[in-house]
Amino acid sequence: MFVSKRESGWALDVWAQPGARKDEVAGEYQGCLKVRLRAPAVDNKANKGLVAYIARLLRLKKSQVEILSGHSSRKKLLALNTAGEPDWGSLLSGMSPR
Repeated sequence: MFVSKRESGWALDVWAQPGARKDEVAGEYQGCLKVRLRAPAVDNKANKGLVAYIARLLRLKKSQVEILSGHSSRKKLLALNTAGEPDWGSLLSGMSPR
């Protein structure tokens, strides 16, 4: 599973694919949640787009989503700084139909 409980919230393993046609959750890849992003992988745009997209899906503020590791990699570890458990089903609502 790509979600784990942390001391101050939750951790989410993400595999980011920048430069896609649209922002969408594309399933699981190598034990991570695969997220396609429209933003290109230049000037930190894909990282900012990922934070904004995950925050929107989970109904969190962008300030509650933080990239802990993988700033220059496709594989990233996100911290979700929230006391309550996010609505994980909303991640599935962002999944592209296959």
